[in-house]
Amino acid sequence: MTYKLINDNCFDWMKNREENSITAIVTDPPYGVKEYTEEELKKKRNASGGIWRIPPAFDGRKRSPLPRFSVINDSPLERDNVYNFFIDWGRLAFKVLVPGGHIFIASTPLLSDIVSRALRDAGLERRGEIVRVVKTFRGGDRPKGAEKEFSMTTVIPRGCWEPWGLYRKPLSERTVAKNLKRWKAGALHRKSIDTPFCDLIESGKTPQCERKISNHPSLKPQDFMRILVSAALPLQEGIILDPFCGGGSTIAAAEALGFNSIGVEQDKDFYQMAKNAVPKLSQLYPQSEKLLFEEG
Repeated sequence: MTYKLINDNCFDWMKNREENSITAIVTDPPYGVKEYTEEELKKKRNASGGIWRIPPAFDGRKRSPLPRFSVINDSPLERDNVYNFFIDWGRLAFKVLVPGGHIFIASTPLLSDIVSRALRDAGLERRGEIVRVVKTFRGGDRPKGAEKEFSMTTVIPRGCWEPWGLYRKPLSERTVAKNLKRWKAGALHRKSIDTPFCDLIESGKTPQCERKISNHPSLKPQDFMRILVSAALPLQEGIILDPFCGGGSTIAAAEALGFNSIGVEQDKDFYQMAKNAVPKLSQLYPQSEKLLFEEG
């Protein structure tokens, strides 16, 4: 077994983790901050609403709960809550990452600017943004209660992409080459000798076969996660950390590629879900590792 799953608050765990001990972080945090609190998760599991809305059935299919991202509005208090959460987290990430270590962090177009400011203020370098091309059910709705009156309007665009921020702990060595030799970090792994890692990735929704294994509301597909995890370790060596492990998709991707990884999840139910799911998710698509390195 090349991975560890830990049931703990990632802030506490990272405080106690030794410095310069993680090669890369790949994670999808609770961006509303509120929706993954114990109180709101209890409401979700009881189907009693709260931040989690239960979408209507679509084409005869029951849809999974989605967080009400509109609760994060432009009030100074809401912005400050998100900023403070991520600057505190970013400082801990800075501590545990090796020099040159990258962070791939999922975001939303509504919040990525706040998160970017927080992580930069925590001392991390912004290195770009990964665009995951995927259509979601979020956005595209008419004004609530006046759908017929304003039938030709939409409140916000329907989401057709998902931004993933890319950050790096500053190098400790004078060049990337020297940093790679010392820390095995500082660059990104190429898709092939002729094809660099690119910041635009076509991605479908998470397949039902994966959701049946891990029914986490924010589960990301294995084909996408394996691309990120591979890119995060430039020499295909080191340790991947997912401090908001959720249903285990990052850890399963690392396991599928034979990389060492650590997943930290505070919620006991999600932690148990990941424990059960990681071995099964990692065994899906056994040819994907070969494809990662042959594509292009």
